[in-house]
Amino acid sequence: MTAYRSDLLRTLDARGYIHQATDAAALDALAAGQVVPGYIGFDPTAPSLHVGSLVQIMMLRRLQQTGHKPVVLMGGGTGKIGDPSFKDEARKLMTDDVIAANIASIQTVFERFLTFGDGPTDAVMVDNAEWLDRLEYIPFLRDIGQHFSVNRMLSFDSVKLRLDREQSLSFLEFNYMILQAYDFRELSRRMGVALQMGGSDQWGNIVNGIELTRRVDAREVYGVTTPLITTADGGKMGKTMAGAVWLNEDQLPAYDYWQFWRNTHDADVGRFLRLFTDLPLDEIARLEALGGAEINEAKKVLANEATALCRGRDAAGAASETARRTFEEGTSGDALPTHRVAGNSIGIVDALVALGLAASKGEARRLIRGGGARIDGERVNDDSASVTIGDAPVRISAGRKHHGLLLRD
Repeated sequence: MTAYRSDLLRTLDARGYIHQATDAAALDALAAGQVVPGYIGFDPTAPSLHVGSLVQIMMLRRLQQTGHKPVVLMGGGTGKIGDPSFKDEARKLMTDDVIAANIASIQTVFERFLTFGDGPTDAVMVDNAEWLDRLEYIPFLRDIGQHFSVNRMLSFDSVKLRLDREQSLSFLEFNYMILQAYDFRELSRRMGVALQMGGSDQWGNIVNGIELTRRVDAREVYGVTTPLITTADGGKMGKTMAGAVWLNEDQLPAYDYWQFWRNTHDADVGRFLRLFTDLPLDEIARLEALGGAEINEAKKVLANEATALCRGRDAAGAASETARRTFEEGTSGDALPTHRVAGNSIGIVDALVALGLAASKGEARRLIRGGGARIDGERVNDDSASVTIGDAPVRISAGRKHHGLLLRD
């Protein structure tokens, strides 16, 4: 690890957040001597962010923990276009009302990770629609567009990959990187923001903003990116059999969120403890050194701590107790996902989908044919089978680790 002076870069480095940085020495000196406002942008494309955004949220948390000011930038303006970075096709355009509702829903998650307020290191949330919606096209092209080379923009991986695959990239999307660079310059002027952070796929956009701010305002600003977070088997962080792992409680029950972390690969436990919990590094070193079956205790700690941050300590405790009762005592806890059935029966395929144990009916049928579906512990081999619900809940299982309860309405 590099010998940084500032608590900010020492913390980010020690916990594995840094992939690339622009002029790390100058940023380190700045962070060692003053409060640095730093931001990350989030597009409100859904009512909740998912766990793939969590490393960025934790970066803002580390920023605040080390005495600096987190700025959460919601893309109410850029969200009307959509970031083309590493996407196969254009995103569906959203109305202003949908964007506003998504931002309000997403904000509730940030309030768990950050302290908001008016103090020098309190977090703030801003919406880039505040300035982007007011732009006049001709002045913007004249004042900002002149600083961007189309040749260079075409060389960025986020654009080049789309073109190499001969996939359509609209002029609307092509403008996204200019608008994101403009955001950095605008936040620098309005709030003294000196740092933009983001995933490694945002490197080109971040550098654009740094260069624009330098050219237009003669001000030095900085960028830090995180590595792409993949699992030990090479999978993308947050992708599961049942779909995205949402951060909002109304999108994903706390038990399912806890279980996602409990199911972490052995090789990922230490890294995820550093990235996604506040546990001290020496305690993490002890936990990741556990061998054999004892690594499961480290996974439970990871699940408890990560769930406590996102959903609260009580929710984490309830999920942990549900898991203990389900797997250690063979009974059913209260925090498993549930589905109420009108009448007294439901097809097993429909039950698996309704409980979120399969993302589609086709996936449910494949699960059954592969021997992975169970009703109260008994394997189901017929995808046309029905589940009868009496007075007691019926436990439906997908594999050994995913369970839900059917209740009669």
